[in-house]
Amino acid sequence: MEAPPLSSGTGEAQLPRRTGGWITFPFIIATTTCLTLAFGGWTSNLIVYLIKEFDMESIDAAQIYNLVNGAGSLIPVVAAIIADSFLGCFSIIWISSIISLLGTILLGLTATLDSLRPKPCEVGSTSCTPKPKVQFVLLYAAIVLATLGNGGLRSTLSTMGANQFDKQKDEGIFFNWFFFFTYGSSVVATTAIVYVEDNVSWKAGFFICVAANVLGSAIFLLGTRYYTNSKPEGSPFTNLARVVVANIRKRKVAISFTGQHFYHGPKSTSVAPSKTFRFLNHAAIKSEGDSKKLKISNP
Repeated sequence: MEAPPLSSGTGEAQLPRRTGGWITFPFIIATTTCLTLAFGGWTSNLIVYLIKEFDMESIDAAQIYNLVNGAGSLIPVVAAIIADSFLGCFSIIWISSIISLLGTILLGLTATLDSLRPKPCEVGSTSCTPKPKVQFVLLYAAIVLATLGNGGLRSTLSTMGANQFDKQKDEGIFFNWFFFFTYGSSVVATTAIVYVEDNVSWKAGFFICVAANVLGSAIFLLGTRYYTNSKPEGSPFTNLARVVVANIRKRKVAISFTGQHFYHGPKSTSVAPSKTFRFLNHAAIKSEGDSKKLKISNP
């Protein structure tokens, strides 16, 4: 026997509370804060760690740091395309948080286990013990995983947070607080966590980053039932590629100078071919077999 719908006291049935809105705000912000702490805690002091603990030349350490920063700017673009086209923001976020966690744990292990770090050369010694390659393989794997995971979070967390709101005003308020907590946690990471690494131990500093990553991932997953998850709608890069393919297929078709022979958007009227990027006008020509060859479902 089904339970009757809940009544509001006015004779109308109450609908179940919808997802999204401000109830998701604490989960998104807490996740952002924790994961920013985790990433900033080890990247801010990476050069010093590589020089002191892995006996690396300062130039090589600086190059690795620059690669981390460069990848951190490129990966969010790739992650955003994958989220829009295939997986959605929610999947990218939890997958990226796990990847980031694995990298941070590996980095913490390099600071904990002596066997994962090269032995320092004695002062005045003319010969040093060769550095095992496996130690650097683990180090680079840790850096790559942690960087890859953080890059996947940068663009998708803010996007998912904004998608929880219907009103533009609420989105604006969300972004204000989002960036406030993001930069605030970066300041804490570059001061408090770096202080622990320099004055207590690298092990303590890195495992603070691990704890922050675990906490951020757990908080994000706890809010799963409240999120509004938008379905992937495809990337604009995919549509651009379709235009190029259609243009190549129809390159021998004669161009008409009347708009009625061209595809348009659903609200567009017939217009003449564009004079800008005229070499792409072939893509919009109506021809036989378009729906089969080019799979046109939305002219």
